[in-house]
Amino acid sequence: MTKFLPLISQLGTRHGSRSFRTCEYKCANQCDHPEPNTSGNEHIQSVMRSAFSRRKVLAIGAAGVGAAGVATLAVNSPAIADQTGRGAGSGSGTFPGFPQRGELTHGVVPPNREDNIVVPRGYEQAVIIGWGDPVLPGAPAFDAFKQSAEAQARQFGYNNDYTMVVPLRDDSKALLVCNHEYTDETLMFPAGKYSAAEIVKIGMAAHGMSVVQIERVGRSGQWRRDKRLSRYNRRITVNTKFEVTGPAAADPRVGKVAYGTFGNCAGGVTPWGTILSGEENFNGYFDVTGTVPAEYVDSFKRYGVPTTVTKTARLWSSVDPRFDLSKTPTEAFRAGWVVEVDPYDPTSTPKKRTMLARLKHEGATTTFTADGRIAVYTGDDERGEYVYKFVSAGKYDPDNRKANFGLLDEGTLYVAKFTGDGAADGLYDGTGQWIPLTSDKKSYIDGMSVADVLINARAAADKVGATRMDRPEDIERNPLTGRVYAAMTNNSNRGGTFPVDEANPLAKSHVRDTLDGPLVEKSGNRNGYILELSEEGDDAGKTGFVWTLFLVCGDPAAQETYFGGFDKSKVSPISCPDNVAFDGSGNLWISTDGNVLGSNDGIFTVPVAGPNRGQVKQFLSVPFAAEACGPLVSDDDKTAFVAVQHPGETDDATFEKPTSTWPHTDKFPRPAIACVWRRDGARVGS
Repeated sequence: MTKFLPLISQLGTRHGSRSFRTCEYKCANQCDHPEPNTSGNEHIQSVMRSAFSRRKVLAIGAAGVGAAGVATLAVNSPAIADQTGRGAGSGSGTFPGFPQRGELTHGVVPPNREDNIVVPRGYEQAVIIGWGDPVLPGAPAFDAFKQSAEAQARQFGYNNDYTMVVPLRDDSKALLVCNHEYTDETLMFPAGKYSAAEIVKIGMAAHGMSVVQIERVGRSGQWRRDKRLSRYNRRITVNTKFEVTGPAAADPRVGKVAYGTFGNCAGGVTPWGTILSGEENFNGYFDVTGTVPAEYVDSFKRYGVPTTVTKTARLWSSVDPRFDLSKTPTEAFRAGWVVEVDPYDPTSTPKKRTMLARLKHEGATTTFTADGRIAVYTGDDERGEYVYKFVSAGKYDPDNRKANFGLLDEGTLYVAKFTGDGAADGLYDGTGQWIPLTSDKKSYIDGMSVADVLINARAAADKVGATRMDRPEDIERNPLTGRVYAAMTNNSNRGGTFPVDEANPLAKSHVRDTLDGPLVEKSGNRNGYILELSEEGDDAGKTGFVWTLFLVCGDPAAQETYFGGFDKSKVSPISCPDNVAFDGSGNLWISTDGNVLGSNDGIFTVPVAGPNRGQVKQFLSVPFAAEACGPLVSDDDKTAFVAVQHPGETDDATFEKPTSTWPHTDKFPRPAIACVWRRDGARVGS
């Protein structure tokens, strides 16, 4: 039985389902500040502009884990891509040899504002683990009125974002790994119960990551928390010791040791079974009580890090001087990295991999090059920032897991430049180039050392004329076709501060304030895009690519939307794509964050090939005011996982008067991870 909204109004939303409070806690209100990128580089919208004035189509819209003692996952096998995906041109709806199977037959969940996870008929859903559940031995049962930092450091953290499930030898068990991106103390704590210092310390402990053993329920697609608290279980917090690796570790601004990880958004899994987690909006955690060194000011400004007296909403500096840049200015250089964690070894020291660059990482997804090296894609999630790729120097060794542990420390870092073709072909498409910024041994940027490029990757990308994008988020390579899909969530300033171009064409788009309200035209790209890239020979090791806009998101009734050429009368409205994933048939799964069409966020499916290419269908919706994180489809396609983040995070909500109580175990909301499965035991989606 679904539950509807409490009788408290939704107030203060600033971008669809996202509230002012979400913006403050999640990204320090970055949309309220001038864009850090003042380079003047061409924006993706500019790439599209010339075609935008002439074209009508878009305006009218007719994992192999080869680990000793570890089970095996299928992860973006280049062998599969070689057999099924090579040679297809940009914008094509067919792929030579692509298996036309796994048709998406699930029912469509309509737009709604229910305070629950809503799934299609014939499906079930259940919570696996949520905020405060025990993770480590000695963790007390969760009690919102008896919280402590010590307890929280042994319990599941808050606001679970990126989620990955990796196998164990016993196929009835697995390890769930997730990020805890940020906290909302107004929803977490009863008023007057805790001191300011206690709230800060508990909030700090609720950040980081969790590793939790889960178990299958019978032979179904349902999974649940293993209450026996496995030896693999682990909590990583802002105080966990990290080893810093790669060329920037030798630089005094960074050093070889760092403590903690926070602001972790999306991530990825490596072929050797480790988890990558991207530190995203780290700038919102630092205060300034005095002055910062003059030599750091330009770098700080480029990343939105404060340079003048500032007190953030978190006040972490009140209990830890690391977060006062007047006292510890170099601490800002120890954040913004991709971290690597080995879920199979809870005693291992997690790593910060500096060759993957210092950015506001939305994620870090891996694949193979044709010759067996590792490529990692990542987006820098802010308006006007760039898309990056790293290619390792060494090759993956499937027979020696530990031999792969240093692959992410040596190789070449690239940034993307997009060019529109300007042809009157009815498509927004063109070519592109991965421009090298640095290898581990040589910088390609005049006046910048290897460490300079990695620490200030934004400045390096500015210098080579990379293309500014609309909040580049998750980037994934389809393991069956070899094509790469990148989510561009939105940019309300597109057409203003950011001119349109062929890759970012919208100066105006349509939104809906309420579920049944009219479509209203507003400036900018409000609903986002999905870009499709085809690299040379579908080889992730190549530097050239062709691209097309696969989806221009929004309500299908809006003239600017486009769904891969599919009939717009037969698709679900979709707004603000955030993360992407693939099922075993190569279908794309998309989660959304900040829906501006009057309904809750959710997870959507869409074929990328065949006659139904572009047919977006809503698979589930998440509770009121929540963000849908993930998605993740299990290797056997029996389970879809979704991380429900910040349910009920509206500006009028408090612990005592919440606007969501999901998952309805308490009188207040608790972010949690859930699974969805078919009652008949068949594959999800199809």
